[in-house]
Amino acid sequence: MDITPLVAADRQIIQSYSTKGFKVSGTAHAGAVAVFTDRTEAWHYQGDVSGLTETDFAIVTDRADDIDVVLLGTGKAMSMLSPEIRTALKAKGLNVESMDSGAACRTYNVLMTEGRRVVALLLPL
Repeated sequence: MDITPLVAADRQIIQSYSTKGFKVSGTAHAGAVAVFTDRTEAWHYQGDVSGLTETDFAIVTDRADDIDVVLLGTGKAMSMLSPEIRTALKAKGLNVESMDSGAACRTYNVLMTEGRRVVALLLPL
């Protein structure tokens, strides 16, 4: 029995993740990525969550009205954003949920197939 969810051809689905990057809809991406439901872009952030600033979220802040939730994949282990950054992003209309990158990939896929307006900002393991 095939239990693969039906995904529209124009939707991005995360297929795998590793220490080097991510495979999204058949395309390998090295390093950090931003996965939107309709495209995947390089996320030009290098480092761990402790170094993130509000500016590092510019890739999604311009589109806040079109996003229900931002899933922040923090690498191998779950790390929280600083309260200051979380508050600043919330003021711009962004709800950011932090989790390890594996959980963020799985959660993104579920929310995307439900038709939610979700973005995954993912750091490699």
